[in-house]
Amino acid sequence: MILNTFSSDFFSRANLKLNIHSLSYLPRWFIVIIDVMVLLFAFLMTTLIFKGTGLDYLISNNKLPFIGGFFGVNVFFFWLFRTYSGIIRHSSYIDAVKLLFSQMSVLIIFLIFNFGYQLFFNQKAFSNTALFINMVLSFCGLFLYRVIVKQTFELYFLEKGTTQLIRTIIYGTDANAISVANALKFETPSRFKIVGFVDKNNQNSNKRMLDLPILIQRKKLPTLMRSVGAVAIIIADKSLTKEEQLVIVDKCLEFNYRVYTVPLISDWENQKEISQKVKNIQIEDLLERKPIVLDNKSISKQLKDKTVLISGAAGSIGSEIVRQVLSFKPKAVIIVDQAETPLHHLSLELTDKTEYEGTKIYNIIADVRNREAMNRIFKLYLPQVVYHAAAYKHVPLMEENPSQAITTNVEGTKNLADLSCQYNVKKFVMVSTDKAVNPSNVMGASKRIAEKYVQSLQLKTLKEKGANGTKFITTRFGNVLGSNGSVVPLFTNQIAMGGPVTITHPDIIRYFMTIPEACQLVLEAGAMGNGGEIYIFDMGKPVKIIDLARKMIKLAGFIPDKDIKIQIVGLRPGEKLYEELLNDTSKTIPTYHEKIMIAEEIQDEYENLHTEIQELIGIASFFDNDDIVSKMKKIVPEFRSMNSAYQTLDK
Repeated sequence: MILNTFSSDFFSRANLKLNIHSLSYLPRWFIVIIDVMVLLFAFLMTTLIFKGTGLDYLISNNKLPFIGGFFGVNVFFFWLFRTYSGIIRHSSYIDAVKLLFSQMSVLIIFLIFNFGYQLFFNQKAFSNTALFINMVLSFCGLFLYRVIVKQTFELYFLEKGTTQLIRTIIYGTDANAISVANALKFETPSRFKIVGFVDKNNQNSNKRMLDLPILIQRKKLPTLMRSVGAVAIIIADKSLTKEEQLVIVDKCLEFNYRVYTVPLISDWENQKEISQKVKNIQIEDLLERKPIVLDNKSISKQLKDKTVLISGAAGSIGSEIVRQVLSFKPKAVIIVDQAETPLHHLSLELTDKTEYEGTKIYNIIADVRNREAMNRIFKLYLPQVVYHAAAYKHVPLMEENPSQAITTNVEGTKNLADLSCQYNVKKFVMVSTDKAVNPSNVMGASKRIAEKYVQSLQLKTLKEKGANGTKFITTRFGNVLGSNGSVVPLFTNQIAMGGPVTITHPDIIRYFMTIPEACQLVLEAGAMGNGGEIYIFDMGKPVKIIDLARKMIKLAGFIPDKDIKIQIVGLRPGEKLYEELLNDTSKTIPTYHEKIMIAEEIQDEYENLHTEIQELIGIASFFDNDDIVSKMKKIVPEFRSMNSAYQTLDK
């Protein structure tokens, strides 16, 4: 059985095929032949050594069967330890260990055989000393030729065309850095020529790793890179703090050096996967933010085994809420959106995820503006938690189409909020925006009206149903990196097209969050909310958009205003220079989560506000922009239009 398997393995068509144009991957039978030749050479050398001393390697007179048996046992252990299966040009210590075990096994087998042979025939078949020397020579020969082949291929393939490779240093000297260097060394096609490692602790002066120098940072990093001719750096030291990483990136980008990053490596053998993870550092990586720690127990208590409805679920925020909600094992998730293609893509993504098994997922194409359609969904599925992320959010478009801002952002929110009360939803979480604060545009004002309605409905519900009523919670945050329409994808596309990168104003400043961060805080706020709160999130430090553009251009490997132009195009209608998180009259109350605060806003009585909003929705149906915006300004007195045709309505 073993022999049949062995022969079919060695003499298969794939093994017998020798591709002359790809000698870096020799067939297994060829490697076995070379190994046997090395064994033969070691055997002859051992025989000659012992002959020179007047001793015999083979003591028995019947030498041929013993020689045949010797080589047969060697080949058997080659097969058992699969010493021939590794690609020789990628030989590692594991291959050396396999060879050592193979030869040690042969030695042990023949020492035992020698002992048994002496018991029966009163003489040894082999000299034990000769066997040991033979095994040492065999191991050295087998390992040495692999090292020679490995080094030859490295020199031939890696030195060939090195002018096209990116001369790179690796920041770090730990196991992670070594693994990255090894992976990049054998990457095909090669991208990097590693010229050294940087030790941040300056403790390994005049030492080498992987035959590359360890560079001591006595001067600034760009000076060190220039001294070794490096044009790029890979940050592989995972002991670096966020602040230290930012300093390195800023220094390198200042001198137009490329910066790459790599995640923490856990699978040291999968070199191809490691090399693929070496990527340009992303603008998201440069946000000066600490990781968010969630109260998973509280969120799980709210979502586990519950039916959850998510509106606007195919959008960038909504889809991430869907993914995060699913991780808490709800009973069912109703995914609602009016955009067919994005919803289809999301449903395909979720279908392929085995970790979501056990949760029923319903994909529904429906518009939040259609109350009857929404009513049917609520009646059929009876959701217990609602995340309302459906909205129109593009400021210039809503400035031109205020009726659509009203019907979607106001009426759509009203429909879902009213139905949540009607069908006894436990919690209703609305996703709002910092543009609702002291709004300067139609979009922000429409979201502020939606906020006011949700808050007033909370007061009404509390009076009528007490603690058993629906709890309405609002979450308010700023720009989200990578979301649809965000400035980052816009800049990325403009850079890919060769520029120019368009900035509305050189002094414009925005707060930024990543999509996962924003959605994590939405879930956390939803879990902690008791109803009526407007939660605002710690957005970190504000970012100057022109600095963001310059950094993105540098990260892409270009020089701002030389390779890629930055063009100032002027503020768009309704656009502010600075976004705010609080109204002028508002205060904040801290929560148990350091990144979440509650904004204390003046709350309107439901009856008056409901009447005003009903009138606004009626006015919107006539599509008279001035009438619509005038009514909005009456409902939201702090709404002051900026850079807009509606500024005349403020007088």
